[in-house]
Amino acid sequence: MAENNEIMKFEEVMEYLNIGKSTLYNLLRSGKIKSFKIGKVWKIPRSAVEEYVRKSMN
Repeated sequence: MAENNEIMKFEEVMEYLNIGKSTLYNLLRSGKIKSFKIGKVWKIPRSAVEEYVRKSMN
């Protein structure tokens, strides 16, 4: 079972949310999904994705 503090890959988040690349970029850049970059690579905590889903359901 994956831990809640796991870092997801960009493609994993796209698949998990069933969204395209540009939509995910917009969510990350706007801060709607909390994330950070190391170099050119986005690092996206699973907990941030789950939080975004919870907030979107309300």
